[in-house]
Amino acid sequence: MRMKIRSLLIISFIIFPLFVFAANDIQKAEQLYHNYCSQCHGLEGDGFGVNSYDMEIAPRDHTDTNEMSARTDEDLFKAIKFGGKAVNKSILMPPWEGVISDADIHLIIKHLRKLCCEGK
Repeated sequence: MRMKIRSLLIISFIIFPLFVFAANDIQKAEQLYHNYCSQCHGLEGDGFGVNSYDMEIAPRDHTDTNEMSARTDEDLFKAIKFGGKAVNKSILMPPWEGVISDADIHLIIKHLRKLCCEGK
């Protein structure tokens, strides 16, 4: 009996931190998107952020499964890091290089995949 309890405790000390880390990543990704992307792409990612109404070119709708599924993670990374011009898209998409770390860009990409494709 003691062996089972000990095994359960060891497993819980291994698994619980992994769960907390994943939850923190999800929250951080949402916060990054909110801070850097939502002004143009909207809080829900639908392309209707507060800045979008003054733009000649509409920001990408990140909830569009077909459009977003056609973009590779590498394309999204380049667009975020180097701006829209780097992937032959709108020059209005600013480069975030030097502002957002590569690791945080990858978190934003995970959030983009959640917006476009999760539950659809």
